[in-house]
Amino acid sequence: MSLLLAALLGYLLGSVPYGLLLTRAAGLGDIRAIGSGNIGATNVLRTGNKKLAAATLALDVLKGVAALLIARAAWGEDAALVAGFAAMAGHAFPVWLGFKGGKGVATGAGVLLAAQWWLGLAALLTWIAVFAATRISSAAALATCAIAPVIAILFGDVKLALFALGLAALITWRHKANIQRLMAGTEPKSSFGSRKA
Repeated sequence: MSLLLAALLGYLLGSVPYGLLLTRAAGLGDIRAIGSGNIGATNVLRTGNKKLAAATLALDVLKGVAALLIARAAWGEDAALVAGFAAMAGHAFPVWLGFKGGKGVATGAGVLLAAQWWLGLAALLTWIAVFAATRISSAAALATCAIAPVIAILFGDVKLALFALGLAALITWRHKANIQRLMAGTEPKSSFGSRKA
């Protein structure tokens, strides 16, 4: 029962579409009608509002952190991992939006950070390094997905490695269209973090 409750908690927390809520509150309309149609920070950035994009990023990270930490405190470590994965699923497939949500990168970062701070930090540093080199958010996300399970294995934590592999599989699957564009050389670069207005 505790695992079921953890999954429900994680899914509900993860399913809150902060990108959509913030852009609507700011009078920018429905974020799903622009760019990729995604509800995450990268698409929010396409509105030209970097502050809203940063807020979306922070809140999407925090809901992953919250899901895992609450479940850990209530039901233990296994429930925490279940809640973390469910938060990712909630973000990617929110019932409130017809199961059409985000790609889970920020929420996944929060989940990894809460699962083990060193793995979350390693994932963050990987994302930053690849993004700085390419200015392509999806490339940074996919590289992070590839490296996180390997890092967990190197630290001798098989359960965490399998957990990271599950998160990576979900994020990679959500990036199918991005992978096709990367292979074709047509994936757009991001202005996030640049000095452009």
